[in-house]
Amino acid sequence: MGSDGGHCSFVLLAEFDILAGAQLKYQFPQPLGVDESVLAMSMLPDGAETQLDDWTIFFLNQTAFNTISPVLALDTPEVRTTALMGEPTSSSKDKPELLCVLNLVRTKKDPNRDRGAWVLALAICTRHPFIQIFKPFLLMALDDYFSDPSQDCLARLFDAVNAMDLSGAPVLTRNEKMVMRFSERKDIFAEKFTHLAQPSQGWNASALRRGILMRNKEREEAMVAVQPPTGQSSPSEASFSLGGSAVWVGTDESGFEVGSGEGEGENDSILSFVGTTIAEPIRRRRSTDASSGSSQAHLKDGTLRPSMIHTPSYYDPTQRSGMAKDTHFYHTTVAYKDHQLPIKMPLSTFPEEVGDYSLITLVKAFSSQALVSGPQHPHLHTNGPQTHPIIILFNALVTGKRIIFLGHRKPAGEVSSFVLSACALGSGCGAVLRGFIERSFPYANLNNRDEWEAVPAYIAGVTNPIFKSSPTWDLLLDISTGSVIVARDIHSTYPVSAAMPLAVPNMARSATFSTETSLGSEEDIIRSANAKDGAKGDFVAKADNNADNLFIEDIKSAIEYHYGESLVRVRFTEYVLRFVRLASRYEEDTTGATKFGHPSCSFDNRQPNPRLGSGIVFNDEAAGRKELAANSHRIEAWRKTNSYEYACADFRNAQLVDAIQGIDVGHQLFRMRNARSMSDTEVTVIMRTLAENIKTYDQVVELLAHLMPHGGGLIHLAFSLFHQKETVRDATVDLFNQLRVYPVGVMFLQALNHFQRYAYVRQAHAREKRLQEQQQHQQQQPQSFYGGGSSFNNRVYSSDRMITPTMNGGF
Repeated sequence: MGSDGGHCSFVLLAEFDILAGAQLKYQFPQPLGVDESVLAMSMLPDGAETQLDDWTIFFLNQTAFNTISPVLALDTPEVRTTALMGEPTSSSKDKPELLCVLNLVRTKKDPNRDRGAWVLALAICTRHPFIQIFKPFLLMALDDYFSDPSQDCLARLFDAVNAMDLSGAPVLTRNEKMVMRFSERKDIFAEKFTHLAQPSQGWNASALRRGILMRNKEREEAMVAVQPPTGQSSPSEASFSLGGSAVWVGTDESGFEVGSGEGEGENDSILSFVGTTIAEPIRRRRSTDASSGSSQAHLKDGTLRPSMIHTPSYYDPTQRSGMAKDTHFYHTTVAYKDHQLPIKMPLSTFPEEVGDYSLITLVKAFSSQALVSGPQHPHLHTNGPQTHPIIILFNALVTGKRIIFLGHRKPAGEVSSFVLSACALGSGCGAVLRGFIERSFPYANLNNRDEWEAVPAYIAGVTNPIFKSSPTWDLLLDISTGSVIVARDIHSTYPVSAAMPLAVPNMARSATFSTETSLGSEEDIIRSANAKDGAKGDFVAKADNNADNLFIEDIKSAIEYHYGESLVRVRFTEYVLRFVRLASRYEEDTTGATKFGHPSCSFDNRQPNPRLGSGIVFNDEAAGRKELAANSHRIEAWRKTNSYEYACADFRNAQLVDAIQGIDVGHQLFRMRNARSMSDTEVTVIMRTLAENIKTYDQVVELLAHLMPHGGGLIHLAFSLFHQKETVRDATVDLFNQLRVYPVGVMFLQALNHFQRYAYVRQAHAREKRLQEQQQHQQQQPQSFYGGGSSFNNRVYSSDRMITPTMNGGF
């Protein structure tokens, strides 16, 4: 993203006049070509005079009534291509780019004015979904305008925002964003910030190389000075480090003492190969030997333990000037008049996530099933009368219902936040589905009611209670009371037809996907679809089989125990992913093929080359069919929406650009984590296939994007290190060796428990030694080349110099 990236397209200023009402006073740098009264009413919400400050959000270029005329800012090619980082391409190239408008309304008491107050609204239009970073600009600029009411204030704001330099911000792919948002480590992808170092600060590649070599030499001397007791050889942690960042770094008990005997010479030789751009001090696990005691600082011969030896300070990229303390954000400053405004730009935002939203607030506001009223509809009430309000909202979002959030006597900014939270909920926090923001109106009013109500499946936020009696909505959520109302005529608006018959189960789809339980029988669903409005017993939902409600209970428990917003978002992302995979299976069963998912099949070893499974299948086929039947109506309704079309387009695009091709990675990982029983052959094929297809950086990140830390990360794959078959253990070591090449992979390896880390290091060390012995036996010359036959060391050793490959900003 360049420094002249056109972060701000327009600046608008509106003023409330006691006689003329809301008036749009300034449009800078030129008029937008939209009805000025529409813009003014959107900027000055109802009851704005009762609030000292209020933030509202609305969008432009959604429909014909708010589409702006072409302007110079929108016609810049380089701006268009770098406006949003990592988002999927739109299915319609001719569709105008959506603009987000962040608006600040302020009421200033002034006895010299009519009604004793001065009400102004200042807004900026931007392409960025992380509009919250612009709030400091608006606060300063509006104060500036109150003291000097002229268009020069708008020009200064426009220039200051566009002068913001985000060229140093890492451009992350979708998978990198997923890994970043799932990880709580504040140094995740720190290597992507290495370009921030300036030569004037004394840092360059040559100096770094010399420093690493010197540190390696000092470390070798320190390790040689230690003479551990002879006995069984232990693996060297240094030989399994990435520039000093060992697999164990980050824990109190995080290392093992260097062994002696047969492996001693090899350990010394491997030590000479340590050194890349990432380096952290190596820690050693406290001894668990009862004879020595973990608190002793000396060995029996008086020599200092390795943990007590002074180690040189290693190069740490997070300590350089300009490096963010938390790499989830890009930190910069922007000059506005005489002030330096700090900017904290989130790096893992998707286009469907606009502004500051809170799923926790949304769940807390609508948490009572007793406050749900109106008839039950199969599109909405997938669990009958036990359907939770949040599940009803999700179903309404994905099935394209017209939704209104009503906040009578509430600030317009609060209502807007609920609309944005709902859009994030339906999209899986922007990571799974899309198409919600383009039909959302975070603040809507009577002035343009006819226009936004004409938008199919709109999601609107209003403050006027008159909308409660409107016949144009399907679901109304009152944020003041927490009540959820389903429209009385929803059955006539959305008539329900009989569900399409599911395919007869076959042997190819047997027992490969674990599911919780069924949600109800097919007969229950059909009976509910034909029930009259308001009839009791529309659904027969079993409390012990209610997967959606169990999910909501987990969310409520997480909130009660004060888990953060990030965990709640991850759980909703998982929920939407599960819905999409279930919908893919349903489409395949009813139509014979699926357009947005892998075909469902089980592992097949009857062929010479065994075939891996894919898609979502069930351990209990009968329970799986009940779950598909229970979700059939909302899936059928979703398949008629734009969100479904986007999902199909995104899947086609992923098939072309994904780094891992021909494998349903999610299916294999789910099998490794949840399968009740797996044959040795299937485990072998899965681990070997992963090891052979995950080698490049993009492939590693794509794998890690499926491994959510709260679900254990690599722990379930690491269990293969203890498998009875050597081929499985070797394949797991090969896979972990490829992960270890990259800093992000090292972080995931560090998250393994002590037993798994030790098993990995021990087996990798033994395997490397075995390979080296085979090379020495095959070669007639005493001199050998590392890296040619060892997949573990990945470095080349020559008689006259050491060569370290360039990767991830290294030298």
